[in-house]
Amino acid sequence: MELTLLGTGAPLGLPRPDCPCAVCALSRGTRARAATALLVDGALLLDLTPGAALAAARSGHSLVGVRQVLLTHPHDGPAVEVPAGLPTAGRVPDGRELTLISGHRVRAVPMDSPGTGYEVTSAEGERLLYLPPGGAPAGIADDHLAPYDMVVADVTGRPDGLARLRATGAVGPATEVIAVHLDHDVPTGAELDRRLAAAGARAVPDGTTLYIGDYHEVPDVPRRTLVTGGARSGKSVEAERRLETFPEVLYVATGGTREGDPEWAERVGLHRERRPGSWRTAETCELVPLLAEEGPALLIDCLSLWLTDAMDRVGAWDDARWADGGQAALRERTAELVAAVRATGRTVVAVTNEVGSGVVPATAAGRRFRDELGRLNAAFADECEEVLLVVAGQALVLRG
Repeated sequence: MELTLLGTGAPLGLPRPDCPCAVCALSRGTRARAATALLVDGALLLDLTPGAALAAARSGHSLVGVRQVLLTHPHDGPAVEVPAGLPTAGRVPDGRELTLISGHRVRAVPMDSPGTGYEVTSAEGERLLYLPPGGAPAGIADDHLAPYDMVVADVTGRPDGLARLRATGAVGPATEVIAVHLDHDVPTGAELDRRLAAAGARAVPDGTTLYIGDYHEVPDVPRRTLVTGGARSGKSVEAERRLETFPEVLYVATGGTREGDPEWAERVGLHRERRPGSWRTAETCELVPLLAEEGPALLIDCLSLWLTDAMDRVGAWDDARWADGGQAALRERTAELVAAVRATGRTVVAVTNEVGSGVVPATAAGRRFRDELGRLNAAFADECEEVLLVVAGQALVLRG
């Protein structure tokens, strides 16, 4: 099955008309994107957008052979002029199936928001799923027969939709995931590529032709990632973003609860509100057993609070106890954690703090914590395929 992406942007395109934002300012040349539209084997057009005929011509194709035009979502704004010779655009009722003269079978997939998704099967059996902007499937059964060969969807706007497809088996390890409906709420260029790769997806320029069923290397999702940064740098948001397309995640909160501390309760509440409802939470500092078990992806937030607990246990804040076995006990505990990270088979994203770049702590105990956290971060990072430093909400790749 041959698929040409005539456009890959949001319904208003990218850059948006008259928008002064930084992403729109950078979306020029090859980074500009027209509203998403797909041409399948020259016979099926999914979404009719302004300039579709010209976009097809620029990509070396023609709309002359199109036998069916299907819309996935309500198209606001002025009516789109239908190029001469094209059939009238329409939508298929949810659950209904069309068989085209070209041999393609098209089934309408219900969405959880206004719009319709389309499952397209070629005469040779290749299978494509195309979803509308802001839409996630509401009709994928848990006993889905087999993974799609390709999914074209709003990965950045609805990462939970991709997680849902993975949970039902509709997206498997070999499924190629293409991000479309790209808007100005996500950075462009290399940062977009990095975020999508973390989700096992990729974006392509307008006019790209893909061949469904041909082998294409699926982006390699790092199994162990360390996200570090200063206070309020955005590191927790970055860590959560890296797992938002996973069907199941265990969020490991090492800070626990603090009686009589409303500010801490507010922080915990904000974190919980950001997380998908399907994630589970465990409040514990016993990380080694979790890493040794099989199970869903782990998000550990954070190592600095884990170290605080570990130092509490060995009496590291007292100079005498630190010298009399406390230091050795702490090094043994951190070595166990690092060894567990090295041996784990689970996907792990861990958050930590950078505390060594500011004012030197005034107390020996404060300097001890700073030094031990630096050692722990370095040892933990050595066992990770990817390490990120977050500064002012921007993720810098240190490894991976």
